[in-house]
Amino acid sequence: MSETAASLANVPARERFAQLHEVLRDRICLLDYPPGTRLSEEALAEEFGVSRTPLRRVLNQLEAEGLIKSLHGVGTIVTDIDLQELTQVYQLRMELAVLIGKLTPVPPSQETLALLRDLYRRSQALGSAPDIRAFARLNMDVFDVVMRLCGNEPLREVSERLFYQTARIWLKSIPHMDFVEEVSVFSREISEILAAAELGDLQAIGYIRYSHLSMSFIRLKTKAQS
Repeated sequence: MSETAASLANVPARERFAQLHEVLRDRICLLDYPPGTRLSEEALAEEFGVSRTPLRRVLNQLEAEGLIKSLHGVGTIVTDIDLQELTQVYQLRMELAVLIGKLTPVPPSQETLALLRDLYRRSQALGSAPDIRAFARLNMDVFDVVMRLCGNEPLREVSERLFYQTARIWLKSIPHMDFVEEVSVFSREISEILAAAELGDLQAIGYIRYSHLSMSFIRLKTKAQS
């Protein structure tokens, strides 16, 4: 039995679904399953020690999120990503970011502040030890921590879905960009978010996210056109 299967063995069905969904989503977003990969239900069910029924529920959710697609006669395939097709998704993500500090904001706990400080330390470490996968993982972890500050469940759900639609674009694009500069920019963003959180200014965090999303998308488009 795999380590993941063992961890899923004795958890309630609802939690098992969430954990399995997170594992598969992370593998897709970190390009462990690159675009075009065929996912075998049989192999996944065996790996995770689950039946086909709960696995298909997870795959249906991932398909609804645009991360995989089912092709008749082919199977379940990891979707590809294209920056131009994601333009409207980025635009919506920017607008939603501002709402984080407006719709049922959650004051940062000491645990959240500690997590932000750790994320900043990780971003600083990346500057001296470049690691593209670690950068992508950091990006995902920053998003998760910022979402702790949002108490509006519909906003959280939509923001999460859109974030993971765009998450893979960095792993595809970063090899063609100035990695050290991108790490530096992201580290500044985390520092600004941390400073605003320490002051309890949640609206500022929304605008910080908006501005950095806007600038990162422009950098991505500029590089794609060069």
